[in-house]
Amino acid sequence: MSEPSAPDREREREPGASLVALRAASYAYEDGPTVLSDLDFDVTEGRALALLGRNGSGKTTLMRLLSGGLRPDQGDLILGSAPVTYDRKGLTRLRTTVQLVVQDPDDQLFAASVEQDVSFGPLNLGLSDAEVRARVAEALAALDISALADRPTHLLSYGQRKRTAIAGAVAMRPRVLILDEPTAGLDPDGQERLLTTLQGLRDAGTTVVMATHDVDLALRWADDAALLTPSGVRTGPVAEMLARRELLAQAGLTLPWGIAVRELLRDKGLLEGEGPRTPEELAALTASAMPGASAG
Repeated sequence: MSEPSAPDREREREPGASLVALRAASYAYEDGPTVLSDLDFDVTEGRALALLGRNGSGKTTLMRLLSGGLRPDQGDLILGSAPVTYDRKGLTRLRTTVQLVVQDPDDQLFAASVEQDVSFGPLNLGLSDAEVRARVAEALAALDISALADRPTHLLSYGQRKRTAIAGAVAMRPRVLILDEPTAGLDPDGQERLLTTLQGLRDAGTTVVMATHDVDLALRWADDAALLTPSGVRTGPVAEMLARRELLAQAGLTLPWGIAVRELLRDKGLLEGEGPRTPEELAALTASAMPGASAG
């Protein structure tokens, strides 16, 4: 039997707890303005979180702070109940709990084949060959790319490269998976397949954070939304946050399709409750409201 990974050993924490958090964190790039200031931010276990904001709002900086790629100038990154230490031991502990997948898979893939690339992280943990093989097989299956194990990475399609990059992170068995614009560049079918895969990861216990500009995607996919604005980060239930027009304007975003439809239907007295989030849900709602819809 393989020894338990760090995330498995820490999985005793109760659901809904903060898995990783920033406390009073500030960061500025060298010779540049402060990007984030005195920030408190939590990634809550089991809650799918969408990060939204205009270009330059600090989404990438926030994701890199959460994953240890950047260190706060002030404040702390908290993992569990203890501040992260930025030595080898502390960063290894962090990266077996939190994994970041960048937007462009070509910035992350470097090995000759899919299997070699996905195995890189587990090998660096010093795991046994059997454990590495098990993790790679598990990650490839989760991303539905087992058939590509021996495929050279330079022969992959863009969507396949995206899935391979995510598989490399999943092989680390993180409790938190952070994705930067994961659906960007994918056709509609590729987006739907990826969202189905992410749902499978969520069902298996991984907490997923997604940065996106797509408010409609955030509304249908996320539990919570974090809006990055010039006045700070505002976080709350996704349907509530994406209905706040003033806050959306500050974040450089527009009202999601589903919220606009909900408001219109309520104004017409045709809707009670939360309302549809997708065209498919609207079609189902319309069909159920039609005379004779329940017949036959």
